[in-house]
Amino acid sequence: MDWLSDLPAQGLSAAQTLQWLRLWTEQGLLRHIDSALAAQLLRLDGQASPALLVAAAMLAQMEGRGHTCLPLADLCTPPAALLGWPAVAVEGPQGLQALWAQLPATLADWQAALQSSSARACSRLSDAPDQGQPLVLGGSVDAPLLYLRRYAGYEQRVGRGLLQRASEPSPVPEAVARRWLDRFFVPKADTPVDTDWQKVACAVALRARLSVITGGPGTGKTYTAARLLALLLALHEGDSPLRVALAAPTGKAAARLKQSIDNALTGLQEQVPEGSGLDLNTLIARMGPARTLHSLLGARPDTRQFRHHTANPLDVDVLIVDEASMVHLEMMDALLQALPPTARLVLLGDKDQLASVEAGAVLGDLCRDAAAGRYSADTAQFVQSVAGQTLPAPYLCAGAAPLLAQQTVMLRQSRRFKGAIGQLALAVNGGNALAARAAFLNPVGASPRSRMSAEATPLHEPSALLALQPSSPQVVCALALSTSGQPSYAHYLRLTQDGPAGPGTETHAAWVRSVLQAFERFRILCAVHQGDWGTQGLNAAVQKALTDKGLLKVSGEWFAGRPVMVTRNDAQLGVFNGDVGVVLPHVEGALKVWFLDGEALRSVSVMRLAQVETAFVMTVHKSQGSEFEHTALVLPPGGAEVLSRELVYTGITRAREQFTLIEAEAGLLEAAIDRPNVRASGLAQWWTLN
Repeated sequence: MDWLSDLPAQGLSAAQTLQWLRLWTEQGLLRHIDSALAAQLLRLDGQASPALLVAAAMLAQMEGRGHTCLPLADLCTPPAALLGWPAVAVEGPQGLQALWAQLPATLADWQAALQSSSARACSRLSDAPDQGQPLVLGGSVDAPLLYLRRYAGYEQRVGRGLLQRASEPSPVPEAVARRWLDRFFVPKADTPVDTDWQKVACAVALRARLSVITGGPGTGKTYTAARLLALLLALHEGDSPLRVALAAPTGKAAARLKQSIDNALTGLQEQVPEGSGLDLNTLIARMGPARTLHSLLGARPDTRQFRHHTANPLDVDVLIVDEASMVHLEMMDALLQALPPTARLVLLGDKDQLASVEAGAVLGDLCRDAAAGRYSADTAQFVQSVAGQTLPAPYLCAGAAPLLAQQTVMLRQSRRFKGAIGQLALAVNGGNALAARAAFLNPVGASPRSRMSAEATPLHEPSALLALQPSSPQVVCALALSTSGQPSYAHYLRLTQDGPAGPGTETHAAWVRSVLQAFERFRILCAVHQGDWGTQGLNAAVQKALTDKGLLKVSGEWFAGRPVMVTRNDAQLGVFNGDVGVVLPHVEGALKVWFLDGEALRSVSVMRLAQVETAFVMTVHKSQGSEFEHTALVLPPGGAEVLSRELVYTGITRAREQFTLIEAEAGLLEAAIDRPNVRASGLAQWWTLN
């Protein structure tokens, strides 16, 4: 490292900058692809400045963390907080501070440095020509943002596409729509007189070809979407039938969406007057199954391209996408490209859940104004006319109202999360660590007994909330084996051992369905893959504990009772990343992986599934779109850097009746709550500038 001693006298060269970046890569602070991008830029232009190389490496690192761009203001001082590096990597002669002392100090200097060579960033903030540069400088003059070229393209197309759909008015027969909405939303006697946000959402969705419905668990997003579909069918004109498609990012979420929509429409048919001509049962049959977004768009093996695109659009009039928080920027771009200009897009999701592992948080950007409303006078008048609802004054906007806010509705009343789990979720989401911890000590409706324990075994008395701070991961195994009345893996494995009640295909199918339903009652979630407290270590430990207890008979890679998660899309087999199934024998004896979509079973031979992993334990990210009667969330030791408020909130809201928190160290819950996960993005500027 002799080159370090020459820095004060000679200044920093590009070659020395690359050595610095590669050193950080060797230390695990940067990925190989981060420093490789900087090296590639230097190959393209031997005169590339050190600032350009450093900015490129930092941008690649942030993209790997889910950000779509890098605010240049974050580079004006050593971005220690942004990167979350330990102090030893920040201080010292090889640290972050030492390198930053050789780099530009002001925002203007950084902008100039990024446009000083043929490999510079193309600037959208000036009239400089676009020559296909790998980096793009966008944002605003006061808040410039640095992009990788393809993400700048994604953001531009998504921003324009969403604005266009939100801004094109759709003719609405207001009086007819009002009559149908009054039929579909009948006030209940025990419901307090207040704004019916579900009814508001249906009305707002009629105004344009984009609508966003957000809300926490139990607020009725799919219930509302079903009534919106019935309303659109009632207002549909022409001889051709209304073409509706349902989709979600994962197979599990898609199956739940279809089941929820079908159930809601079936119940709603009873409220439709005879002779009205509105046949919701035919709509259910014609919709077909909900699909993953990859399946809907026609994923093609070994390519990022899809079969459906601008030149070959989807054949739909209405597309409803559930769990939209999981839709990353690139996928949203592909979806908008494939959607016909005349089609309606309805996005459903919880804005406070974890965003996708991929870069971008489109729903979060769309819903920045959702809690405040910010509705215009025209929107309020339309809602009053079509839905008979008065928007409360605090949600109205006195000045210029953002366009996207007019097509976004937040559902505010949860019909499911009213007890202890709901209170905990609200505390976490609100950033109130004290209230979150107190929820475990005094759960709503619980006995005075504390639900906090440092013991390595769970309490025997089932409770809605339980917090454990064990000294080893064995507590996770104890939960998996529990027979104390709370859901665990013991139940589904006993059903597996019992086998079908008799011969025959129908009896076998009933047995498979009961095993899969029992498995879905309980799940262990964690934040990381590596280590004793990650998916790899915990899956091995749980499998061994179940085997030692005689609940599993492991023989090779494939054995009855093994739960597996698909890790790669395979359209030919009909399986997609995130699908979870259980290995069970076919009626003829061969082992297959069985999946449950609502009540429908499907199976794939174990010999054809190469890309799977054991799924007793899964990450919180992979659990999105699922719900379990009992959910256990594991927070790893030293995990403060990977934990976030959104991760804990998402884990909590996977639980319907019981939630267990397992902290490998004291204070991890508080550390996570204090770390909201905000992703850098320029999409919000599209909403405010247009």
